[in-house]
Amino acid sequence: MAKIQMKTPLVEMDGDEMTRILWQIIKDELLLPYIDLKTEYYDLGLEYRNETNDQVTVDSAEATKKYGVAVKCATITPNAARMTEYNLKEMWKSPNGTIRAALDGTVFRAPIQVKGIEPCVKNWKKPITLARHAYGDVYKNTEIKVPGKGKAELVFTAEDGTEIREIIHNFDGPGILQGIHNTDQSITSFAKACFSYALDTKQDLWFATKDTISKKYDHNFKDIFEEVYEKEYKDKFEAAGLEYFYTLIDDAVARVMKTEGGFIWACKNYDGDVMSDMVSSACGSLAMMTSVLVSPTGVYEYEAAHGTVQRHYYKHLEGEETSTNSVATIFAWTGALRKRGELDEIPELVTFADKLEKATLQTIEEGKMTKDLALITSLEEVTVLNSQDFIKAIRETLETL
Repeated sequence: MAKIQMKTPLVEMDGDEMTRILWQIIKDELLLPYIDLKTEYYDLGLEYRNETNDQVTVDSAEATKKYGVAVKCATITPNAARMTEYNLKEMWKSPNGTIRAALDGTVFRAPIQVKGIEPCVKNWKKPITLARHAYGDVYKNTEIKVPGKGKAELVFTAEDGTEIREIIHNFDGPGILQGIHNTDQSITSFAKACFSYALDTKQDLWFATKDTISKKYDHNFKDIFEEVYEKEYKDKFEAAGLEYFYTLIDDAVARVMKTEGGFIWACKNYDGDVMSDMVSSACGSLAMMTSVLVSPTGVYEYEAAHGTVQRHYYKHLEGEETSTNSVATIFAWTGALRKRGELDEIPELVTFADKLEKATLQTIEEGKMTKDLALITSLEEVTVLNSQDFIKAIRETLETL
């Protein structure tokens, strides 16, 4: 059969470690035989980020704005150990953080549900979508290691030179300081993205922060959400029969365990990071979650919600067999291809993305899966496949659809 033709390239962001290995196998086995794949390629592997002083990450974000759809492999955010391991010039920032800031986007993550992998929380019948604010807070922090006694102050200097000062703490000895920020513009974009996505997907929306303790910082999030809802979305929500409500983050964590799912849970940056990990893990595996960054201008960046699977990569380098789950990475590609097909009006590309997702889930439901899923499946007859054979099994299923 003739390969499906593309009109506009996808922005392809390659990554690190085991996910980089899977990335190439997925392309070779599941994409290139069926699609005349057009991509604008950016190597976001840590070595090349270091070589280009991280300019490649900035360039990939700009390309995403240009073409409208990107697909990203998992990448390393270096720590002190990585500085030594990769001989880095400096401890480069999170590529995800850089891209999210450039696109002013909101990350929507939802578990990939499949028969035979039941959620640990037994009453979760429908996926819970996490909407994560993708700018600021701890991900763009400034930190100081306090050497000894002294006074720490929070200072804002206006353009006209006037100052606002607040004492943070009078230190009696060594300690640490962290400064974080956000902007009304970014929070407003976050709110609008959440309300719009809820309407598009016909789901109720929760929003949760800790405004009882953070009476200015977190309360500002709460106030902006309420203002945007009342001005622009209340009538639309009521007409669609949808609900928006605000609650404290600790109350939301307790309440979410007792729901059936099927709603969007909006969180600040760090809360959204850890809560999406909790939901995905409870639904089977960190490798069983979709993730898409959506900008206010309608730009989309699809990625896996998990990391680079470092432990499996080291085994791979030693020549040992691995059984690494590639589902989320496959779904990053299908999400991007589907969106590209929708925007360019290529129904064959949309249909192919749907088929590949169906083939992936059907392969698991037939009992062919990676080790992480085999440990938790309710299916009785299971074949545990290695990383490459699992992808090949999906191709075999795809050929039958």
